[in-house]
Amino acid sequence: MFSKVFSTPSKAYWVIQGAGLIWLLLTAGVLRSFGMGWTKSLLDATFFSMVFMGGVFVLDRIFSSFIPKGANTWLLLLLPVLLSWVGVMVHRYGLHWFWMEDEAYVLLLRESLILRWALLAVVFVMVTLLAIVVSKLEQQEESQKRELHMIELSKEAELYQLRQQLQPHFLFNSLNSISALVVSQPQKAREMVLQLSDFLRGTIRKDLQAWIRLEEEMNYLRMYLEIEKVRFGHRLQVEFELEEGVNSMLLPQLLIQPLLENAIKHGLYGVTGAVKIVLKAYKEQHYLVLWVENPFDPESPAAEGTGFGLSSVERRLYLLFGRMDLLKKDIHGDVFLVQVKIPQLK
Repeated sequence: MFSKVFSTPSKAYWVIQGAGLIWLLLTAGVLRSFGMGWTKSLLDATFFSMVFMGGVFVLDRIFSSFIPKGANTWLLLLLPVLLSWVGVMVHRYGLHWFWMEDEAYVLLLRESLILRWALLAVVFVMVTLLAIVVSKLEQQEESQKRELHMIELSKEAELYQLRQQLQPHFLFNSLNSISALVVSQPQKAREMVLQLSDFLRGTIRKDLQAWIRLEEEMNYLRMYLEIEKVRFGHRLQVEFELEEGVNSMLLPQLLIQPLLENAIKHGLYGVTGAVKIVLKAYKEQHYLVLWVENPFDPESPAAEGTGFGLSSVERRLYLLFGRMDLLKKDIHGDVFLVQVKIPQLK
């Protein structure tokens, strides 16, 4: 407890020290009204102010580090009263020794002792309460900072976990496709292995919290689609509609790929013909808006694993922005729509 007594003074201490000058001037003015000369009034007031500020420092150091509770709450009153008594006694006998030959002044010191003690005791009690309030506010602020830091660490850990889920999710799907092609189309299987290697080399070490330009994200998407086209051939058609100027806008890395993967699953599962998926990107106020459309058969059974891509994107958006309204899903007839709005914070 007492190891903190000589640490950096709290905000309450500096507030009181700023009032020390006012205390000095007021004390000098009161003494001057009793007919005391300016020199003696200022010296008396200076000494009394030093006692005042010294007591404030001691109380601030004690109660900003230690707050009595339960049976010890009596210390909140006893310590300021005792300290104020010590202060006025030091003031009285110190100045009595300095001006012992001035009988009028010595008499004034003796008669004003109780008044000075009462005044100093009241102020010290107020200082004690102020120090406790400020100390509690500082502790609360520090607690909030620690809580925010823990929340941030938790978010980073969850984002990392999402990444660890996302990469194997795509990898396992690709390996299943390669396995199916090995016997029937070994050349395509080999081509897909090479493309998968290039894609993973460029993305597996990327930070899911890193922001990149849309143009760079599109390069990763094209690599991903080349892999999927080996898997689905001419059946998969993807059309990009990018508004002019959006290529320089920013978004969290690898955010679109799960959306396309989800669209491919919805669009191609149980379908034998060609399927067209549309990806639109445009600017809307301070947002980059991504719009993904794919054919959808509501009567067709859901593809195994469908839903992870959208849920992972929705969770990432919440962890990054603290909002649940940035991803919207809708069905218009036989078209499945996904809209993502990305605030431009950088």
